[in-house]
Amino acid sequence: MVINEHVILVNDHGEVLGTQDKYAAHTTQTPLHLAFSCWLFRPSGECLVTRRAMSKKAWPGVWTNSVCGHPQTGESVEQAIIRRCRFEIGAEIENITAVAPGFRYRETDPSGIVENEICPVFAAQVVSPLMINSDEVMEYKWVELGALLRALQATPWAFSPWMAAEATSAQPQLQLFAAELAQ
Repeated sequence: MVINEHVILVNDHGEVLGTQDKYAAHTTQTPLHLAFSCWLFRPSGECLVTRRAMSKKAWPGVWTNSVCGHPQTGESVEQAIIRRCRFEIGAEIENITAVAPGFRYRETDPSGIVENEICPVFAAQVVSPLMINSDEVMEYKWVELGALLRALQATPWAFSPWMAAEATSAQPQLQLFAAELAQ
């Protein structure tokens, strides 16, 4: 587990410019940095959605995809996903698959905190019981992917803005991933 995480600052082409403390970087002027987002599935094809803890700096209490985070210097995105899955939800995963590798977004939460990320999106399979870290996640649910995608389309405001955008970008790949697991 990384105690003091940082973000890797990048330019518009994804070229590394340096690093900054994660908490300090997320302000009303958040610089562009690297991140990742992962949608986790059970072998039955159900998807894990999580509700961000109220202590989170940006979008506290908001429903979102399974796990998000920032790779650390010298760490592959896959290693970062495994680390954050263990930290946030206490789960082991396998079959990490890119579903929207070019995803990028910039959004501002109601308090003015900006997310500004080059954020490839992945899907993976959970292969262990969950042990939720309440500092990260206040609630979670396993849901059928089709129902989740319909909810995201009907009420995108009820979820994190990145989750709604990711669902649009990666819907066919997420559906294929879930279907292959459920076979």
